[in-house]
Amino acid sequence: MKFTRVFAFMALAGLAGSAFATNGDNLIGLGAQSRALGGTGTAAFMGSENALTNPALLGKMTGTEFAIGGTFFMPDVKATATTFGGGSASSDADLSVIPEVSLATRINDNLTFGLGMFGTAGMGVDYRGTDALVNGYTNLQLMKFVPSLAYNSGPFGLGAAVVIQYGALDINYDATAVGGQAFGEGTSSDLQLGFNLGGYFDVTKDLTLGLAYQSEIGMEYDGQLTGAADGFGIGPNGFAPTILSDKLAQPAEIKAGVAYTMGPWMFTGDYKRIMWSDADGYKDFNWDDQDVFGLGVKYSANGWWVGAGYNHGEDPIAVLPNAGYVNQAINLFNNHFFPAVVEDHFTVGGGYALGKHTMLEGALVYADDVSKTIDTGFVSQQADPAATSHTVDHSQLGVTISVRMNF
Repeated sequence: MKFTRVFAFMALAGLAGSAFATNGDNLIGLGAQSRALGGTGTAAFMGSENALTNPALLGKMTGTEFAIGGTFFMPDVKATATTFGGGSASSDADLSVIPEVSLATRINDNLTFGLGMFGTAGMGVDYRGTDALVNGYTNLQLMKFVPSLAYNSGPFGLGAAVVIQYGALDINYDATAVGGQAFGEGTSSDLQLGFNLGGYFDVTKDLTLGLAYQSEIGMEYDGQLTGAADGFGIGPNGFAPTILSDKLAQPAEIKAGVAYTMGPWMFTGDYKRIMWSDADGYKDFNWDDQDVFGLGVKYSANGWWVGAGYNHGEDPIAVLPNAGYVNQAINLFNNHFFPAVVEDHFTVGGGYALGKHTMLEGALVYADDVSKTIDTGFVSQQADPAATSHTVDHSQLGVTISVRMNF
């Protein structure tokens, strides 16, 4: 029956990216300072953690810095469906730990070297134990290794980084309780390269403008997406034309930022465009390009700082019209297994010096609850496209802790 293929396809949650990220499948910032200030950092110097945001800003480094930390991410996701008799469950993937390590050191008056390891995305939706949701389990993890080099001279700087991205995807489901199939072939992984470019210009000693570009990185997970899609009928052996491959690219991004310092205060603003509609995998599921805006404010004193921020990025997943079974099935997949619907994020954080060379920093990020409902009448074999529906509720809480050491 068609509905068994729908549920099988819903288990493709890992296709979409991350349950612990907030702008689509991207964290709103990397490092405690950036996350405390609304995910900004394209023009604001934040130390070695700038390697991935804008590598040119490493040119503002003096001496050597090493930072290590992580984010404890706690999404709260609940799905409620009236499709095929109905069902409701909360995802058991309610905690992810995201590591981060970064290093930067000045080589000479004009050159600075940086090296970072960042967890940037990962899927954690888990509906095992719920037959109506085919006991779906998916896990996508992305890690980036980023060697970088920055050049600075007078009021400007340029930077470049090689991005070595490792990804692993595991899709499992068991739809036998609803007359369907089971799928699971273990984890597939890939290793690919991309690059980051950036620049900054100090208009005055207090005002900095920044611009950065992150390339698309193509990834492929053998057998995962096409194999799972077969159960839905749109894989290579399905009844409908194949619209999927095993490719899943992380999209390109372009970023612009401003940072203004006024005594002990720093004010930051970032704009970012994430090009989901051009990325393999995401474009197959009707993802739109996403405009993201971030604002931050930081107060620094002798041995401590506090900051707060706000980040907004609209839900990038456009709802396809009720034009038939396939459109509704894609909407159902996005809504159920990748509810990237959160939009507004509120952030606070601070740091406290533990000694002359060491600072403990932390940030708290809260994404307000968002509810999204889509029609599923056609996929539940009803004449009325709105006869049944699917609703997802999603909010997020993230706690980042790091230790920064300067020499």
